[in-house]
Amino acid sequence: MDTRPKNPPRAIAGLTGYLSQGLVGHEHLVESLLIALLEGGHLLVEGPPGLAKTRAVKWLSNAVEGSFARIQCTPDLMPSDVTGTPVYQPQEGRFEFVPGPVFHTLVLVDEINRAPPKVQSALLESMAEHQVTVGNETHVLPDPFLVIATQNPIEHDGTFPLPEAQLDRFLLHVVLTLPDLETERQILDLVIAETQDGPPEFQQMTLAELQSARAETQAVHVAPELRDYIVRLVTATREGPFAEQIEHAVSPRGSLALASASRARAYLRGRDFALPEDVAAVALDALAHRMVLTWRAIADGKKPRELVADILNAVEPL
Repeated sequence: MDTRPKNPPRAIAGLTGYLSQGLVGHEHLVESLLIALLEGGHLLVEGPPGLAKTRAVKWLSNAVEGSFARIQCTPDLMPSDVTGTPVYQPQEGRFEFVPGPVFHTLVLVDEINRAPPKVQSALLESMAEHQVTVGNETHVLPDPFLVIATQNPIEHDGTFPLPEAQLDRFLLHVVLTLPDLETERQILDLVIAETQDGPPEFQQMTLAELQSARAETQAVHVAPELRDYIVRLVTATREGPFAEQIEHAVSPRGSLALASASRARAYLRGRDFALPEDVAAVALDALAHRMVLTWRAIADGKKPRELVADILNAVEPL
């Protein structure tokens, strides 16, 4: 019996083509956006200014049914600016909760590392539990709910490094680099064409189509041998030769994230089963931000993504 997803899917294929058309040279970012969308995980996108981080989220919001909000983080941002606040209604003589921008399907948190710790804590509850607590009341966030945050690695004045607990809530952490000459020319041609003709039209993916695609993604098979491979990759950050370079190892949430992202990548390729190549393709983005290196490893110039690459080379898939 053919158990492949019945839709690998027209809706997802159309969405992939639309995003690729507007995000030239960002195939990896497009795939990461779709993985986060299918798995209901949050995405952190890091890169210098001008690499279409904000544009990517806006294009995604145009392509998927649902509401969209943008939070522009600044050092004076307050938690209530994100979550909402009770407002007194004199006609009724009572306070009424007015939802903040976090009560939307897709939320862009731009330059998240400029938000002060109190705001990041408020976001943590939203991202982890899909709810907001204000006073004695808890308010449930919409379903689906997806946070895509951006940060600029160049400027550090007026920024607040994300705590490990919040970094751990992101399914993937994508790092963007500057384009090559050919891609740069394609970007220039694209922007000039949009200026003259406007952006292309696209029929939005409905929430029903998204929920169907998510259900099919959940049905993708992750074999016991592949689960063993995932666990061995994660536990290599806790014991063995690599553990000496790691102050805080990857938690079990890393195993869950790696399995989820691998499953979604397999689905995007029309398979009903995940492969070791899916695990290897998402491992850097799924694991590197979940570990903290020792001071000695940092002094030696080691970076988390390099260490994950070393682990991938050392741990055999099967």
